[in-house]
Amino acid sequence: MTSSELETPPLDTARLLAERGDLDAAARILGELAADPDGADRAQAAVGLAVVLEQVGDVEGARAAARTALSTGHPEYAAQAACHLAQGFEREGRDEQARAAWQAVLGVGTAAYVPLAHLALARLATRAELLEEAEKEFRAAMETGARGGEERVGAHAAAQLAELMMEHAEPGAAAEVLLDALEFAPGDEVPGLRVQLGIAHLELACAEFAESVEGGADAQTGALAIELLARTLPLRGRAEDAGRVWSYGLEHEDETLAAEVRLRYHRDA
Repeated sequence: MTSSELETPPLDTARLLAERGDLDAAARILGELAADPDGADRAQAAVGLAVVLEQVGDVEGARAAARTALSTGHPEYAAQAACHLAQGFEREGRDEQARAAWQAVLGVGTAAYVPLAHLALARLATRAELLEEAEKEFRAAMETGARGGEERVGAHAAAQLAELMMEHAEPGAAAEVLLDALEFAPGDEVPGLRVQLGIAHLELACAEFAESVEGGADAQTGALAIELLARTLPLRGRAEDAGRVWSYGLEHEDETLAAEVRLRYHRDA
């Protein structure tokens, strides 16, 4: 070790060693710091140790170090440690352990990490098909992200919640979520949210066209609704459904309606 390194704070020395690829030496320094229950740098050292040990393949050692950092309750490094644990468990498909670790992030309560934890809990709930819980967590991620300066996380939560709602035939609710997100989303997230909003409006339009047909509209209005529905459905990847809608109109028992539909069907031929 050089004289300059002897004058460098141990945490900085460990960082420099890790950057140079000497992970074992870095782990030794970080391990000593993390083992000192009264050390001022214990929490930060334990997080660093967790990262280094994971890099050398010592997963259980890394988790023990992360738990040490978490036990300090430090607002920054305890939260980082809980995130480290949660992400590792998720990578292994251990959803229950991941959920507990993300809950620990919420328990620490550091504003910068809370939206991320809610978003992760929503993801886990979606995977488990716990849809009400997923919606609650997505909304919490939106709210805490918008309020706590993590607007990008909030926008991602809104996009994922809207997608979930669309999958379960709730385009109106999805549109409301997206409109809320547009109030706080960062500028580069806005175009994607607007595309999703447009898709939600297409779904709403399809529902209104279908309701018009089923509601006993007059022949001209019914034919217009059938045409609009049949021409919109392919935009949502539902070409077969569009064919059935045309067939319904072309073969309708009301000959006036069927004739109107034939005119609309063939006008672009």
